[in-house]
Amino acid sequence: MRPQSGSPGARTPQDDSLEGNLRNVLEGQSAIKASLVQREDDDAVQTDAPLIRLVNSLLSEAVRRNASDIHIEPLEGALRVRFRIDGVLQEVQQIPLQLAPAITSRLKIMAALDICEKRMPQDGSIKMRQQNLDADFRISTLPSVFGEKVVMRVMGGAGVGKEISKLGIPEAQLKLFCEAIHRPDGLVLVTGPTGSGKTTTLYAALSELNDSSTSVFTAEDPVEGTLPGVTQCQVNSGVGYTFASILRSLLRQDPDVILVGEIRDQETAEISIKAALTGHLVLSTLHTNSAVATISRLLNMGIAPYLISSAVTCVVAQRLVRKICPDCKKEDTISADMLATLGPQGELLRGKQLWRGQGCPACHNSGFKGRAPLYEVLLVSDELRQLILAGATQDELKRVARVQGMITLREAGLGLCAEGITTVQEVLGVTNEDTDTTKLDVAANVAASLNLQAAPAPKSDAPPLAQPAQVMEKAVDNEQLRSAVKRWKSQKTARMQVVQ
Repeated sequence: MRPQSGSPGARTPQDDSLEGNLRNVLEGQSAIKASLVQREDDDAVQTDAPLIRLVNSLLSEAVRRNASDIHIEPLEGALRVRFRIDGVLQEVQQIPLQLAPAITSRLKIMAALDICEKRMPQDGSIKMRQQNLDADFRISTLPSVFGEKVVMRVMGGAGVGKEISKLGIPEAQLKLFCEAIHRPDGLVLVTGPTGSGKTTTLYAALSELNDSSTSVFTAEDPVEGTLPGVTQCQVNSGVGYTFASILRSLLRQDPDVILVGEIRDQETAEISIKAALTGHLVLSTLHTNSAVATISRLLNMGIAPYLISSAVTCVVAQRLVRKICPDCKKEDTISADMLATLGPQGELLRGKQLWRGQGCPACHNSGFKGRAPLYEVLLVSDELRQLILAGATQDELKRVARVQGMITLREAGLGLCAEGITTVQEVLGVTNEDTDTTKLDVAANVAASLNLQAAPAPKSDAPPLAQPAQVMEKAVDNEQLRSAVKRWKSQKTARMQVVQ
């Protein structure tokens, strides 16, 4: 006979939400200790134990809400759980502090970490393959005053192997990037802060290049996703298996394409550049603020200018901005003060309809849902190589790149604002101010950066030479710019010889 509702033998419907599982844990704390000692392969206990259901629902909720990181941090009176969604931390739950040791131990068991070690940081990974959840998590524990803080990076496979044409790179910039990665050799660098999508871009490039006729290797720390047909190597510094040692071994494995997860030191940079100079295509990342700043970063690491100018073929700087939620999108206007802040670049928004999100349940009242990429693609031309060899400054390199058509991150972001994809505040928050904003000013600055001055007019009746700014303004393509630079250099040399 089926028990009646409300009788002692009656079972209430199971609530699988995060709040419901937390409530079940609090109601049955006596089952926590028993649940911790159960084996991973015990499916029945794994399903029924309240603590395990709580942890599983926490991970599932993070994947469902497209969180990139999970922060579980003990405070003085509670265990706070926060998700980083679209680049912003959001608090989702506060759990009683007495459950902190049990939750931390459960996560350590899942990551095969030492549950008895609470004095030292630990790192590991979790693979979850349950029902509709298929995701990997990179876990890091850190002892703090009130207990161990746990941070997990959600390594869902959605971005692994994504087609390069679906990354959101504008057509003109995509053409430059594809031109660089389809070269048989050279060093292609992707730069940006942590969490800006560098790995997604590089994985997409590898997917574009990977076929049965190409030998592809990676050296990563950690391996953030598996790519079919690619030999992926995980760095293990504890046994001396570093980026540099992996690269030295890879060069004896007949590679065509090599992905270096990150160039962190001079040794890794030198080996990567030498590999690019010996007939290999090398892809890697750096942490810099812009594409041009990458050249300065390599110089500061001790790399010789002649190696940089010979090996580096393309640099891509990227950022991610939050997209306006389509469910609560509302018309917006831009103030005169904001236009003044943008300077001449504000003209890109003049007469355009701007938008903002006012907040709704679909975006958890944030006004944003999802993120869009910004790209700044620098193709290293012959003129830039000459300037690198001559010891040009970062500003001088940027001025020449702007003349050659490079679109900055700020310009790319304002373009998304004009299309109604994001807001001006978002763009200003992730990009730096551009000093060169107009074609004419850039042309004059290029001439000034090269220290080019018009030679004195000859005594004959020949017309006077044009000013540098006029020449640079007319140099609308690489061939014309190249000729202009060479002409003014020769004039400068001749003038110096006369002075001497």
